Amino acid sequence: MQAGDGVGDETAFTTLVQRHRRELRVHCYRMLGSYDEAEDLVQETFLRAWKGMSSFEGRSSVRAWLYRIATNACLDVLDSRSRRVLPPDLRPPSDASADLPPRTDLPWLQPFPDRMWEPVASEDADPAAVAVTRETIELAFLAALHHLPPRQRAALLLFDVLGWRAAQIAPVLGGSVASVNSALQRARATLRERLPERRAEWAAATGATPEERAVLRRYMDAVERADLDTVAALLAEDVRTSMPPWPMWFRGRDTVLAALATSWDPTAPHYVGRFKVLPVRANAQPAAAAYLRAPGDTVHHAFAVSVLRIEDGLVVEATAFHDTGLFPAFGLPMTLPAALAPPDR
Repeated sequence: MQAGDGVGDETAFTTLVQRHRRELRVHCYRMLGSYDEAEDLVQETFLRAWKGMSSFEGRSSVRAWLYRIATNACLDVLDSRSRRVLPPDLRPPSDASADLPPRTDLPWLQPFPDRMWEPVASEDADPAAVAVTRETIELAFLAALHHLPPRQRAALLLFDVLGWRAAQIAPVLGGSVASVNSALQRARATLRERLPERRAEWAAATGATPEERAVLRRYMDAVERADLDTVAALLAEDVRTSMPPWPMWFRGRDTVLAALATSWDPTAPHYVGRFKVLPVRANAQPAAAAYLRAPGDTVHHAFAVSVLRIEDGLVVEATAFHDTGLFPAFGLPMTLPAALAPPDR
């Protein structure tokens, strides 16, 4: 494969690399924790590949070559960035009566729309492509992964997720096989400390299960009706909730319900309004996009994308990403007519 000067060369190159776009986007997302940056890094990967075509000698597949380029492009970014986090990484849980703290500009983890990684069926699909399994894209895995230094993170993804050998990884990271094996050992020890205890029990599925979708529907209906009793029945006793970019988070069913009560009661001073909730798919987990109609508004405005972790029919964690810039990535409008939601109580 050699770079040329004609339009035909560029067309052939684009055809060659575009088939790997979706899986490279997921790889960059795992490395960076950001949907927005992942797409930028895929473009950077293709640019570096185009400029470096003359150095490709065919000793590995085009796919492996692109992964090497993408990994190094991500490491270049991570060398000058702080790790991405969720609120529980930063501070103890808050009391429901605490005032809402200021939003922060920390580099928060972002959710990833399933529609942007699910493979497109085609006759020329790469048989070597690794399926994006649930265990490698769920928020719990991403949050734990981002406690690793960048090169440990890269080593673990290349070895455990993509199935590369240590000898293949060493030149990518500029180290030895022994250093890669050492990095893997340290990375796995950190993940064991950071992942939920029941991690292995919910790692096999590739998407939300029928039971999880049923819980999600009941949860969405309860939120739209501002029905605290039904929400209470759906929450685990030790549930955790957060809403980045606000750094506070809550732990425990009673605390979460107390916090909701202050914002769902039309007679309360901190009443926010009524919600309309649409199902979406994010990080291979049940998720929902919430639209808020504040008092006096005539439409619902994009508010947050909530990603749920459900165990034994109960919500054990809910992360509501209050980043309306994500709505287009989920194929969602920015507003909904108020007629789609019930009136205020």
